[in-house]
Amino acid sequence: MDFDFLVVGGGIAGVSCTEQLASLAPDSRIALVSATSLVKSVVNFKQVATILSDFDVVERESSCLSSQFSNVSTFQARLVALDPEQHVSTMEECLGTEKRRIAIKYKKLCLCMGAKPKIVFENPHVIGIRDTESVKTFQEKLKKAERILIVGNGGIATELAYEIGQCHVVWVIKDSSISHVFFDEATARFFIPALTKKSGGDSEASGGETRPTKRIKYTLMKYEDPGCDSKGKTILVASKGDQNRRVEIGNERERGSEDRGAALGPDWSSGLDLAGQLKEHRRNASVETECEIREILTPEQYKLTTRAKRQDERLDWPVYALLTNGKIYGCDFIVSATGVVPASDDLLRYCKFNVNDDGGILVDHQMQTSCTDVYAAGDLCAAAWKPAELWFQMRLWSQARQMGAYAAQCMVANMAGDEIPMDFCFELFAHATKYFGYKVVLLGKYNALGAEHELLFRFTDGEEFVKVVLKNGRMQGAILVGETDLEETFENLILNQMDLSCYGDSLLDPSVDIEDYFD
Repeated sequence: MDFDFLVVGGGIAGVSCTEQLASLAPDSRIALVSATSLVKSVVNFKQVATILSDFDVVERESSCLSSQFSNVSTFQARLVALDPEQHVSTMEECLGTEKRRIAIKYKKLCLCMGAKPKIVFENPHVIGIRDTESVKTFQEKLKKAERILIVGNGGIATELAYEIGQCHVVWVIKDSSISHVFFDEATARFFIPALTKKSGGDSEASGGETRPTKRIKYTLMKYEDPGCDSKGKTILVASKGDQNRRVEIGNERERGSEDRGAALGPDWSSGLDLAGQLKEHRRNASVETECEIREILTPEQYKLTTRAKRQDERLDWPVYALLTNGKIYGCDFIVSATGVVPASDDLLRYCKFNVNDDGGILVDHQMQTSCTDVYAAGDLCAAAWKPAELWFQMRLWSQARQMGAYAAQCMVANMAGDEIPMDFCFELFAHATKYFGYKVVLLGKYNALGAEHELLFRFTDGEEFVKVVLKNGRMQGAILVGETDLEETFENLILNQMDLSCYGDSLLDPSVDIEDYFD
């Protein structure tokens, strides 16, 4: 079979690439290969600002793409061999119990096979969450659980810690504060109360009106306190009248996995029943910071420990986790949510791609790999170009959509012998999501720290949290939590690099309509 464009991967990057190819090159022949019959599609897309966008992700049958675009053919198969010199890929089709190999010739190929979860321990009581099938497995196990242990501090771990109800959750993180992948310690503190609210996001009565607190301006400096062991932490000192406030900021499956589904999209937990078997509807999460799992014990092994002899701990948990801080927790099962690694292992057997340290396939500013006419997008790839000052790669669905669509534009242009300028979306990191029941927007270098940076905060307990990062009076990044309506204004201020020095603390004054002021 001959095609002009071949896309491998049914995730957001692959489907976005396919849809863009079909629109840009309606007379070309396009093939999409997905390991499962379901693919991820972007719906309800909304351009919030110049770069920032918001959208939902749904699963649908891959055949829907063929119905939508007459020049697209879809295959449920997996890549088993690739010959870039001959422009031939070998696929193994999965049709029930039957398997057959087919050769697909292409002119341009885009690899969008995503990433696979890192599992802390290979153990029947340890599960990873990456796609729809793994979520189903998790739900079934959770229904019978009274206590589970979550390891990891990224997006999926954060969502699970908040969404799970009627079950005691022990959240084990190696950092000093929760959700460290996205938030510094000061920001993370805003979310802590959400871990003990009623399941389903029902907030309790506040007992009175709350107002934004006085804007506080932070500058970085070393804090020396003989009576306090800071353990190498940086201290933010906030001047407020004659008093100083201190905020400590912490330092900085084998063959079967080939048939895994595409990565979960935004709000993947919405509408799912994530409840254990306890009757208590309040969230019951505890956090073990600055530690990891040292060893996994069977009930028999646990009974031999000194802790089992001296503490009133149940002796019949299915599995026990010994943490590096010396604590042991028994639980029904363990969720490994320690991030992902690019699914490039098999590809490297076929081709000598240039890769970075974590296995991501390196791509240039046109999304091309080191192999001729082979492109890559999404979690599988690693940006090898010199990035814009306020952009960085993070394996998120928002960037997967952008990369997939941009790769398609580059492929079409290259087919015509042209080269297009880099898409404007790579000028600024911008991501919108939802954590702990709050809308969260991340812009630019939102977690930048350094002696040259200033941080401005505005917050109302249980309602909103705004953090702005300034350098030489110019906005470098921002975190917006809640319905702040500041995302478009702040994105423009970051892109324009306007000198904001003259505004001082009033930049976050809640009585000023900043959106209208800078319009």
